Amino acid sequence: MRAIFVQIKCEMGQAYKVAQLAADEIEELSELYSTSGQYDLLAKFYLEPGQDTGLFVTERVQSLAGVSDTYTLIAFNAFVGG
Repeated sequence: MRAIFVQIKCEMGQAYKVAQLAADEIEELSELYSTSGQYDLLAKFYLEPGQDTGLFVTERVQSLAGVSDTYTLIAFNAFVGG
């Protein structure tokens, strides 16, 4: 499994509805946060090796009602403090 992070910009007043839709409909969703700034939500997804990132984002995330824009970050390594 590999992690991707997607910043999601929502239509005005739709962030909570988009968050609920994502939680209900996207099984690859690991974590979802509301954020301040240019984007309204930050989502962490785990994709299977070989799963097409662009296709996943366009078909599963951008197609949610209330989403107006996304910005995708692909993670390479996870580092843990301790």
